[in-house]
Amino acid sequence: MASDSTTVHLVGDSTAADKAADERPETGWGTPFADRFDGSVTVENHARNGRSTRTFIEEGRWQPVVDALTADDYVFVQFGHNDEVPSKEQYTPEAAFRANLERFVDETRERGANPVLLTPVARRRFDESGEPTDTHREYADLTRTVARDRDVPLVDADERSRALLRELGPEASKRLYNHLPPDEHPNYPEGVADDTHFSEYGARRVADLVLAGVEEVDLELAARVARDDP
Repeated sequence: MASDSTTVHLVGDSTAADKAADERPETGWGTPFADRFDGSVTVENHARNGRSTRTFIEEGRWQPVVDALTADDYVFVQFGHNDEVPSKEQYTPEAAFRANLERFVDETRERGANPVLLTPVARRRFDESGEPTDTHREYADLTRTVARDRDVPLVDADERSRALLRELGPEASKRLYNHLPPDEHPNYPEGVADDTHFSEYGARRVADLVLAGVEEVDLELAARVARDDP
């Protein structure tokens, strides 16, 4: 294993972002992900609620990431939830979404760092037969295309999370997301049924899926994951 320290920069939306106290127990997968490495890895979570590739760039959030990169750092990029919805102000047309991903990749490599693309994590949505619905088809496919064309490691969080939904089924999968009955948590006195954002448990499970993807694509970073003692 390499002994030098490295930084992993997470760039994305609310599904990966750290959460404020008044949003808990909603949890982005980037929070438990940051705790899964040994002391040689620092995780900087730049993901923010409600961002798309376009607004992340327009708000000036991307350039500081580029400026901070050093050789052999990693940039994990996961967008799509907000880019793909035409009714949202964060909407990014498909051609622009692809161009933005390519920009993230190219500018990361110009700094000698390592881009990693992730498809957006699945929403909890099932069809009448109990099969998880592919809610990110076009934008997940665009991410896969950029990864292939630019020869970038891809963690297919969409496929992996839908497989987990399929395993758990419509009822048990509620545990993965921010589902709370009324009066269970002071931040959600009327309860909440959110099929996009994760519970603490769900964020841990998704972080595990991402780490499994890191190992599958054979990133050197996989050797730096802290292993539990037997």
